[in-house]
Amino acid sequence: MDKTEIIARRIMGWKLNRWDRWYDPENRVFIPAADFQPSINLDNAMTIVKRLKMAGYTYEATEKNEVSFNGVRATGATLAEAITEAAFTIADNSSVDDGWF
Repeated sequence: MDKTEIIARRIMGWKLNRWDRWYDPENRVFIPAADFQPSINLDNAMTIVKRLKMAGYTYEATEKNEVSFNGVRATGATLAEAITEAAFTIADNSSVDDGWF
């Protein structure tokens, strides 16, 4: 699995419906995989921030594209990339199953 897939499954709670689209059971919608690119799309990255906030994480960002979620820090060439890196670290280090939020 790549970073985007891990984030989609473990943080967003989405299920892979087909090889090219996700299913969001909470909102009952299909999301084309090409439409969820959080490392390059700031709106997608901010959706991750909202989801993590709902789970109790505190989000902080600096001017140098560095973000922090409850002490998990990451940097990137862009803010979207930094958010994605931090979210991936949180999701990848979780010992729980997919859909833990």
